Amino acid sequence: MTERRASDSLAFLATCPKGLELLLADELAALGATPGKTTLAGVNFQADLETAYRVCLWSRLANRVVLCLVREEGIETPDQLRAATAAVAWRDHLPRGATLAVDFHGRSSEIRHTRFGAQTVKDGVVDRLQADGQPRPNVDTHQPDLRLYAHLHRGRLTLGIDFAGDSLHRRGYRRDVGHAPLKENLAAALLIRAGWPERAREGQPLVDPLCGAGTLLIEAAMMAADMAPNLNRERFGFQGWAGHDKARWQEIKREAEARASIGRKRCRCRLYGFDQSPPALSSAKANAMRAGIPALITLQGASLTELKRPEDLDPEATGLMITNPPYGERLGELPELVGLYADLGERARQAFPGWRLALFTGNPDLGHRTGLRAHKQYSLKNGPLDAKLLLMDVPEGAQGEGEAATSTPPPRSEGAQMFANRLTKNRKRLKKWLKRSGETCYRLYDADMPEYALAIDVYGDHVHVQEYAPPKSIDAGQAQKRLFEALAVIPEELQVDASRVVVKRRERQSGRAQYQKQAASGERFEVREGPARVWVNLRDYLDTGLFLDHRPVRRMLGEMAKGKRFLNLFCYTATATVQAALGGASDSVSVDLSNTYLDWARDNFALNRLDPSRHRVVRDDCFQWLETAGVQFDLIFMDPPTFSNSKKMADTLDVQRDHGRLVRLAMARLAPGGTLVFSNNQRRFKLDAELAEAYAVEDISAKTFDPDFSRRPDLHHVFLIRHKEGAAEA
Repeated sequence: MTERRASDSLAFLATCPKGLELLLADELAALGATPGKTTLAGVNFQADLETAYRVCLWSRLANRVVLCLVREEGIETPDQLRAATAAVAWRDHLPRGATLAVDFHGRSSEIRHTRFGAQTVKDGVVDRLQADGQPRPNVDTHQPDLRLYAHLHRGRLTLGIDFAGDSLHRRGYRRDVGHAPLKENLAAALLIRAGWPERAREGQPLVDPLCGAGTLLIEAAMMAADMAPNLNRERFGFQGWAGHDKARWQEIKREAEARASIGRKRCRCRLYGFDQSPPALSSAKANAMRAGIPALITLQGASLTELKRPEDLDPEATGLMITNPPYGERLGELPELVGLYADLGERARQAFPGWRLALFTGNPDLGHRTGLRAHKQYSLKNGPLDAKLLLMDVPEGAQGEGEAATSTPPPRSEGAQMFANRLTKNRKRLKKWLKRSGETCYRLYDADMPEYALAIDVYGDHVHVQEYAPPKSIDAGQAQKRLFEALAVIPEELQVDASRVVVKRRERQSGRAQYQKQAASGERFEVREGPARVWVNLRDYLDTGLFLDHRPVRRMLGEMAKGKRFLNLFCYTATATVQAALGGASDSVSVDLSNTYLDWARDNFALNRLDPSRHRVVRDDCFQWLETAGVQFDLIFMDPPTFSNSKKMADTLDVQRDHGRLVRLAMARLAPGGTLVFSNNQRRFKLDAELAEAYAVEDISAKTFDPDFSRRPDLHHVFLIRHKEGAAEA
């Protein structure tokens, strides 16, 4: 084996999350290494063995520390990769009988799979060992004695020994990571960017008002107590390396243990974590115990609106409030979050004047809802998501805690106030009609102000908000700002809890896209429409189960249905059938292709105690069903989608193109003296002139809008179609 002195300078690569490279270079220099070229998600550095051990033990930011053995250009083929690997004297690195694993990253034109790349590197190791008379090593991908790191990018190969063995962000204190965990080294980076190490040296306090499993608190406590982040790590990769200096490593580790013992005793910082989730607080407590710093952290159950300055904290003390709140990866999560961020800003002003607020979010526009201005921001990655750390100084002179301290929302913009005024005006306009009709589900607002392009529907004590996708000419950031303003206004003006406000984006749909699942909450509730009881689901689908604009049509069907045989084509959730049945229809058939919505229809029938033997649902293509049905009906309702290319259909459906055929097929099933109610939502729909010649057709569209939809007279078209007197039966 080649002799190596402890003082020899070795070449290393430290990897890290993207965006932390410069911070990592500074950290490496502080630990005694000599940083070199910075790469994407990594820093090259020179260090002796002792310093490399210190980096593995003390780095708060690195993922891996790799002892580089090969750095070679022009590696494209498997043979070149194998030969470059075989050029290394592996007997100097892999002890006899030790197990091996290879982590391969990257690709080339001929090496396209990481598993194949890893196999090729392993073959190169075996080639060299056997050439040197050494036994073939066994592979253990889970717990190898020695782990190799190989990275191939644009023909450049980096190959070496993984000194970490496993990613250094895994400190060992976190078992139950909870929902959307923040990685430990990213948490450390946020604390460094927020200036916590300097504040900790001054003994300042730290508060995380939404602490979750406590990662930020624990990383902050280890910094304040001078604890090496990987002190409790069971094993490092270098411990299976043939060049490992056990005595020197034990000396470095004992030194770190002594520093931690002294640091915990001398730490003057107070760290406080708040969360309203008991399981999260339980995880945070267990994690702090495993990290060895439970005495430094105080945990308390409290919602954000209940957040107060800790009673044992000096009233004059200032410190750091840092948190990683949820930021709504799905649009439907936003209503509650808009209020949450506003509450965060308000509680900071009330309880922590003069402090710094460090807010890590993947949605900076939400961060602005705090009402505090970010004097500095850093772009980072949280896994695959783009995120920002916003640093805000809470102004001095804010009202402190006390009986008079109340939470007030940040001032509204002029546009937001105009939007609020419009909601108030619309509620006032609809008030008498709602009282007279008893309706609880209605449209309150429909893009009345172009700047706030939303449709807002009330369903009892819930609110359904649909954002019309802005045209490309509208700045996306400005559109999102206005959406957030609206979502802040709606709960206040409508006096509804933000958790009962659901928001979706409404874009031009094709086919049955309106029926596609948006979520899987299963959260449905009952509403009333006239005599009917109906299940609605605001979260899981773009539509809710109840088309509000067709309310007058359903009411009319109920009035027309007494004693009649009723057919509902393209029935959706069969709310029209419910109204017809409650209006006295003798029996009914409801036809649709979707099992989901037919199940929903059956639930609606059960909710209204309709006899399933008299009111049947049929899963079928309406075209095919009409062509083969042999029965007649006295009243038919047909409301086809504007367009459908469902895979379940034999062909596509375009209501403008195909309505003539549909109407004729339906009229063939209509008994003499009966009525077909034909409707659709094609804004520019024109009825086939030949239909008016063949049948008695009456356009009643103008009569089918209640006051809540009076502003949109082209939203749907409704026709009454009957056989002409004296016409032969179909």
